[in-house]
Amino acid sequence: MSDSIGLEQANAQPALGGGHGAAPGEEPSRRDFIHIAAIAATVGGAGALAWPLIDQMNPSADTLALASIEYDVSKVAEGQQAVVKWRGKPVFVRHRTPKEIAAARRDDHADLRDPATDASRVKPGHEATLVLVGVCTHLGCVPNFGGGEYGGWLCPCHGSVYDTSGRIRQGPAPKNLEVPEYAFTGPTKVRIG
Repeated sequence: MSDSIGLEQANAQPALGGGHGAAPGEEPSRRDFIHIAAIAATVGGAGALAWPLIDQMNPSADTLALASIEYDVSKVAEGQQAVVKWRGKPVFVRHRTPKEIAAARRDDHADLRDPATDASRVKPGHEATLVLVGVCTHLGCVPNFGGGEYGGWLCPCHGSVYDTSGRIRQGPAPKNLEVPEYAFTGPTKVRIG
């Protein structure tokens, strides 16, 4: 009889570990649920702490407002240019004369440092309107129109000379004046950006 009591006591002792993990086919224990809930709360808390840090990297409302601008090119007389501000940079909106357009097309096959045709720098049907970012590609100065031997822009800082299509012809600038992304939204309205 003593042997049978010893066996019953051995069988009645709880298993070590207290059921931390459910074996395949068994129900998950209360402790498993607490672990999962704690991990989920930790992940949620980390996300809540990280969101303000990530959100502050988005552009501010005033920057987003300048992401694109609209301008009426009919305000610019033939042979003149307007300077508008876009993303903190000057943008030249030039109404070219037929003589300036002809000079730009004539130089399409010239020996250019940064080759580009005049047609690739204007919109079809709007060849008289040239839109350029008014920043010299050498060191970022603002070029003036009407200087240099090509009738375009001359950078007063280091003497870069651009033609009537904004292509670099002389001086230290490595590239043409940038043509920003723009589109005509009407016969005389242009949206830059």
